[in-house]
Amino acid sequence: MPGVVLAAVNEAELFDLELSLLLEAIYRRYHYDFRQYAMSSLRRRVRHAMSRLDCDTVAQLQHRLLHDPALFAQSLQYFTVQVSEMFRDPAYFAALRTQVLPVLRTYPSIKLWVAGCSTGEEVWSLAILLREEGLLERTILYATDINTEALAQAEAGIFPIERLALFSRNYLDAGGSGSLADYYTTAYNGAVFDRSLRRNVVFADHSLATDTVFSEVHLVSCRNVLIYFNRALQDRAIGLFQEALVHRGFLGLGSKESLQFGPHAGAFEVVSREQRLYRKAA
Repeated sequence: MPGVVLAAVNEAELFDLELSLLLEAIYRRYHYDFRQYAMSSLRRRVRHAMSRLDCDTVAQLQHRLLHDPALFAQSLQYFTVQVSEMFRDPAYFAALRTQVLPVLRTYPSIKLWVAGCSTGEEVWSLAILLREEGLLERTILYATDINTEALAQAEAGIFPIERLALFSRNYLDAGGSGSLADYYTTAYNGAVFDRSLRRNVVFADHSLATDTVFSEVHLVSCRNVLIYFNRALQDRAIGLFQEALVHRGFLGLGSKESLQFGPHAGAFEVVSREQRLYRKAA
């Protein structure tokens, strides 16, 4: 029995060792840095990648990814989490409408940053919100992610018809003033959102692990991204957001994320603890 337990422990340790080597190799080969992502989540995603790519070991997966850049680009979907929906957590968007946008309205021009935008549902939701509040035309939205395939989907603004019922409910719960159907047309079993909504959207490849601040913004919305980072990388990301925000700018996080107990907690005031909305302190 002790031998069986030892073998199991050694197998787990071997997996983690190979996983660490894989992450280091990816960073050195492709300059994508997953080394400070949460290990528990990475283990699940790498095992999923191994299953889908018929690899028996992490070492075998590493060999294939390092020698096939096209396969690595396709495999980014396994290393990044692409889970989103339009007006996700509607109360967050309602809070933006009532507590944040009235302040942003006082600026002659506005810049927003959606960090980790995934396939774009939040970007399009914010564009609709800004349109309804009469602010879209004087706003630039920066939508960033490290997954170029996800960015391409986000830019296309085409979503499966079967998701529209959920999107529509979220929109109404978020205080939408009309019907979500006003903003899209249907074709080929997909909903194509109004191209005018993305006229002022800039989609760009940006890594919270390795890149720096690229613009001064009035609102950063980074929701359900930090939960996949370890503490050091979370702190780095929050530091970037603090640096990017204008004086008294706003920060929105996901429902399971918080600034509490972090080194940057004192740099922000709470706007809505329940909706994870913060404002850069004076």
